[in-house]
Amino acid sequence: METQYKREEIQEHFDDFIKEQPKDWIEENIDDLHHHAFNTDYFIIGYYQAEQWLGTHVFDVIKTIRDYEDMQFGEPYTDLSNSEEVVNMYAYIIGEEIVQDYLLKVQS
Repeated sequence: METQYKREEIQEHFDDFIKEQPKDWIEENIDDLHHHAFNTDYFIIGYYQAEQWLGTHVFDVIKTIRDYEDMQFGEPYTDLSNSEEVVNMYAYIIGEEIVQDYLLKVQS
């Protein structure tokens, strides 16, 4: 797999989230970890911060979102003119892979 833009930063976000949760909570919510880590709060807040985070990779990030939404929903849903939505959807998508990797480790 090719290296994904800012995957390490998104991984750190998830690692921090896991560290903040009690072990029993993790076990009770194992099937909803992705939702809690990447869908109940914003990864980046603020348009300026989101634009800075995207940098020159904005079009790569948008392509990732478009491909994901086309495959999952058959049409785009994210407002690609909203930098905050773009960053948070991208973190959500990369977060799916990160959580799957985590689950494989803890369940083996």
